[in-house]
Amino acid sequence: MSRTVIHTDQAPQPAGPYSQGVLGGGMFFTAGFGPQDPATGEVAESVGEQTRQVLANVAAALAAQGLTLDDVVKVTAYLQHLKRDFAEYNAVYADTFAQPYPARTTVGADLYDILVEVDVVAVAH
Repeated sequence: MSRTVIHTDQAPQPAGPYSQGVLGGGMFFTAGFGPQDPATGEVAESVGEQTRQVLANVAAALAAQGLTLDDVVKVTAYLQHLKRDFAEYNAVYADTFAQPYPARTTVGADLYDILVEVDVVAVAH
């Protein structure tokens, strides 16, 4: 099986030895994106603002492969404070994705100085 690695300046650059996204077997897998603004490196304060930026970063990685959020079939989200921040995160998520929504898992995680991180799997066409 062959795989194609994508790279875009419209999303944060990898902080380690991984790719922003990889296409393989007709599926596109993104890395976990944090809320860093790719142009400035800044991170917003609230989980809602961070969620908006994270999903913009994911959308940029998808766009580099000619895909959109409508092509996403699975979302995995990590929240630093699951119970405290879930409602605000979920409201932004619901405003960003269209129905029918992708399958989703949201878990609490000990994130490194951010409130939310998201990775997705999309069907490539």
